[in-house]
Amino acid sequence: MAPVQVSDVVADVLALVRRELTERHVAARTEFPEDLLPVLGDRVQLQQVLLNLVMNGIEAMNDVAEGERNLSIHTRRQDHNGRPAVLVSVHDSGVGLKKAEESRLFEAFYTTKAHGMGMGLAISRSIVEAHGGKLWVTPTVGPGATFEFILPVKS
Repeated sequence: MAPVQVSDVVADVLALVRRELTERHVAARTEFPEDLLPVLGDRVQLQQVLLNLVMNGIEAMNDVAEGERNLSIHTRRQDHNGRPAVLVSVHDSGVGLKKAEESRLFEAFYTTKAHGMGMGLAISRSIVEAHGGKLWVTPTVGPGATFEFILPVKS
């Protein structure tokens, strides 16, 4: 565990998926405040969480018209359990989620994909929780899905 700037983790992941974004015609947008504090974490594990959320979002847009494929990643400061924290929000303009699916998304071996294993979100949630945070899906107005996680800042 070491101090990690979440904006650097986002940049790392976007560099990893740049080809995928280009080939699938997905526009990616980021927004980070300049005064974001570092979290205490394992950079590789946090990259894994974000990579899973980003790839899920990209795949959710397969059936969306090319000009309407948008992925946004936002970070902001927020309190979590009375402590300063960083909130990360990943939103896609994909097909969205059925209300009945939302309660099961983080169960091991539950998948909404035809060829999915159902492990990515369960592993991601356990990583975030091991870092003292929380991962959840947020209902959205309009198309797509929004996944958010929060991590306490380095004390």
